[in-house]
Formats: sequence, structure tokens, C-alpha cells
Amino acid sequence: MKKFIQKYISKGRVSFYIVRKLTSCAVPLSALLFTLSSCSDWDNHYENEAQNGADLTLWDAIKQRSDLSDFAQVLENTMVFRQHKKTSVSYADVLKGGRSFTIFAPVNGTFNKDSILSLVTTAKGDSAVERFFIKNHLSQNLVSADGTDKKFRLLNFKNVTFTDNKVNDVSFKEWNIHSKNGIMHVMNSQLPYRKTIYEALISLPQFKSNGEILASYNEDVFDEDASVSSGIEDGKKVYVDSVVYETNKLINAIGYIDEEDSTFHVSIPTEEGWNKAFKDAMDCYTFPKSNPKADSLQRYYAYRALMDDAVFSQTTQVSMNDSVRSLNYDRRYPQYSVYYKPFNNDGIFGKAKERISCSNGTIYATDEWAFDPAMTYQKKIVVEGESNLVGEYNACTMTEMQVLNDSVSKGRYTHIKPSNGNSNWSVTYGIKDINTYPQRDLTSGKYDIKVVVLPKSIAGGENKRPCRFTATINYIDEDGNLQHYKCNDGSPINSDPYSIDAIKIATFKFPTCNYGQNGAITSITLTCSIRPNENSKYDRNFYLDAIVLERSKE
Repeated sequence: MKKFIQKYISKGRVSFYIVRKLTSCAVPLSALLFTLSSCSDWDNHYENEAQNGADLTLWDAIKQRSDLSDFAQVLENTMVFRQHKKTSVSYADVLKGGRSFTIFAPVNGTFNKDSILSLVTTAKGDSAVERFFIKNHLSQNLVSADGTDKKFRLLNFKNVTFTDNKVNDVSFKEWNIHSKNGIMHVMNSQLPYRKTIYEALISLPQFKSNGEILASYNEDVFDEDASVSSGIEDGKKVYVDSVVYETNKLINAIGYIDEEDSTFHVSIPTEEGWNKAFKDAMDCYTFPKSNPKADSLQRYYAYRALMDDAVFSQTTQVSMNDSVRSLNYDRRYPQYSVYYKPFNNDGIFGKAKERISCSNGTIYATDEWAFDPAMTYQKKIVVEGESNLVGEYNACTMTEMQVLNDSVSKGRYTHIKPSNGNSNWSVTYGIKDINTYPQRDLTSGKYDIKVVVLPKSIAGGENKRPCRFTATINYIDEDGNLQHYKCNDGSPINSDPYSIDAIKIATFKFPTCNYGQNGAITSITLTCSIRPNENSKYDRNFYLDAIVLERSKE
């Protein structure tokens, strides 16, 4: 417990969960102290039940026992936090009050009292002790030991199992000590604090780099509607009770791995494997230096690249032994985000070197990132010939055609027809897959680029002359400047006049990405390249099915 708390303090991570958006009467203890008139039905039911047992308060019951003197001292010195601020109310004061609780009091010698008391001398330390120790031994539920299994929640929102007369496998020294404001059970040890997956990632050393990035996105959000204003001073609203809750946009995006009421399975590499995979992902999210947010965007999207497919909710799985679907799964694209036989030796869970049990699921710690970039963050991009991404075209007309042929993408293609018999046309296509949702953008990784050209027979023609064209990649360099790369060293490329021809025009590493940006889109210009004396040898009519970019295996 001491080591866990100290890790949160050393990294400045002690204040998450201090305030949460809740419903009904399940409010934080800090809020309970200031809202005594709320949840009256809850009070009437539980306080009356408790008062039947004794005239002493829970605090009186603790103070009169010599084997709980260490716990009593910690309660006296740990202050309640409200809105990230330390109040003057101690947990001894709380247990003297009218609210009803069940308390699981650990006996002397089962925790390091001196270490905890040294922590509460600082605000961050006090907040950590409150979260990880005090609230881990208190519940708003009145729970008696009667031989039946029970599940309930502690004040820090941890779900607890009460079975075989043990609480989370900790046995009783004495039980069912009734007081007028609750029930006390004396425990032979402190209750273990079970971390959520989120807490494990930001505290365990094997996930150090991952956790540092994840925790850096914690931020406080002021809830004006829930706050209480005392009026206007100097033209500004003044609040006597400000409600602030914490949020984290990474957790909101990849899955709520901080929630206690869900069960997740997460596949994550340990430090060395994570750093290797993160470096590769960072290379694929390089933004131009001219973008003022280049570094922050790169870091954010690189993290998303590795984590979007790593989180699996147990409630959305049909049969986990057969296959699992990540939270990133989209039923419109069933080829992605589905992983078969996950518990086999080569499966995403089976290959784990360690399984870490958390309060809301399991972390499967692997040596290497368990996924394929080509199936996750650097998926295939297909620019249809008939798409609306044509930036400009010259000396031609473009006609969308339909055909009943399974080999033609979406059964449609574009006929690029020269304006006159000797016109060398040119057409420029922006590189973005608009057929996916969300639209698939280009990363800064290396791609194999292919142009899929159809034979004239696709339209019922007899012409067996090949098409002849050049291709130019128009891209943005690291400084934000437009550059051009001539494929095939600028030499013309011929199509196969007898079959559907996926012509590889280049293997090219884009120095920057256009991921999530609305500005300049990288493009490819196709230009007919036939001299007048070659008219009998080549055909200027061009039947474009698609331009395809796939992650290069080089």
C-alpha cells in the first residue's frame, strides 16, 4: 500500500476520482458532509437500522479498542478532500456524525502506520491516503456477516465480494459490532486495494512510458450547472460550491478502463516492447513543422494507434474463446478489429507473459505489441476512380461507368476520355479513402502504391492497345512545403491491354501525414504520355478502377 501510494505522489497522480458525476444517492463522502438534507430516504432506512444496535458511534467503538489504536490515529489525521481541496474535517469527525457506514477496521501491526502518518502531512499524500486506505475500508452499505455471500461498494467505488465470511479474502477477527451510525467489523489485515486497469497502467513500472502518456491527459472540468453561485462580483460569477470533475480524452477514446462497473481485457506490451511500437507509430504520425500542434498531435495519434484495438469489453463478446472484437470494431468493416482464438499460444491474450488481475478486468502483458499496423492504424487506402476527390483535370472528360464484374471495385470505374484525338490529358486525385467511416487518412509511413487500370474490353471494345501514362506524387514535406515525386523516374508506364492490371507505380515513404487535418491533401497526378507518332501503338482512353495504397512490407 505504501509503495502504491508513493508512486501516485511521485508522479503527481493522486487526485483522480476525487469528484465524479454520479446519480441517485451514490455521492462522494466529501459531498455527503455538505449535503446533509439530501437522500433522506436513504438516511431514514439505514440510520434507524443502525441505531437499534448500540448507543455508541462508530468512532466511540474504535476508540475503546486498544487493538485499533493505529487505525484510530490515521482516521484522526486524515482530512476529507472536497473539490481537490483539503478540508478541516477528519475521518474521525465523519465517524462521529449522523451518516451510517460499515467499517472494516484493520488491527494494529497489519499496516505501516508511521508511513501513512508521514504521507498525510502533505496535501497530495493526504489525498492518496484517503483514496487508497481510508475509503478502502468504508462503505455506505450496511453489511452484516450472516453467512451469506454479498457484493457491495466501498467509498472509493471499489466493488467488494463478501463470501465465506471473508472480505476480499481477508478474514475477520470480530464481526457485527453495531453502533448507532453503522456496523464495524474488525479485520485480521487491511483490505487489499485492487487497482483498475487505468491505475495499473499509470503505477506499475513495466508500463511506465504508457502510463505517463495516459495520465498526462487528465484534466479538470468545471461543471457550472452543478455548482452553486453566490452572485456577481466585478462582473464575474462567484461560486461558493464549485463542482469540478476529472476527465481524460484518451480514456474517453479507447474505452473507460477506469470504470469499476465494467470488465475489460487489455493487451499491452511492457516497457521495451511498448517503446519500440510507439516509436514506429510516431513515425507514422509526423505532421509538418508548420502545424503549431505538430508534436501534440503526433503524440496523441501515436498513442491512439497502439491502444484503439487493444481494449476489449467482456460484455460485447459472444464467445471469447472463439474470437474477440475490440472496442474499435465497426460492423461495416468486419475484416478489422476481430481476433480469433485469442487464448491460443499465438493469440493476442495467449502470448502474454503475464496476466495482471485488476478490479475491472485483466491486463495481458506481452513482450511485443500484439497487432499488425496494416490491420490497425495503417490500413489500406482505396481511392475510387469515380470518387469526388478529383482536384483538377485537363484535356479530357470523365464519365462514371457501371459494370457487372466482381473484380471491379464496387462495380464502378471512370472512363477518362481525351478531349480530342491527340490530347494528353492529366487527372489529379486526392489521397483519402472517403468510402470508410471515419474517412481514412494518409499516415507518414511507407506505402506500396498501385493504379488499377481496366482493359477496354470492360466496356465491350476491341482495342488491344495499352494505355501509356506517367504518375507524380504530390506531397507535403516536413517543413510544410509542397513537393513532387516522379514515379518510375518520370518514364511512361504501360498497362496490360488484356486484363485488369494493378500496376505498382512506387514504394514511397510520405514524410508527413494528413491525419485528421482539413488542409492540403496529398495527391497523385496521372498524365497520359503518348507522342503523336505513337497513336497507332497506344490508346489515350483510360479506364481507371482505383488507386490503392497499402502499407509496404519493405
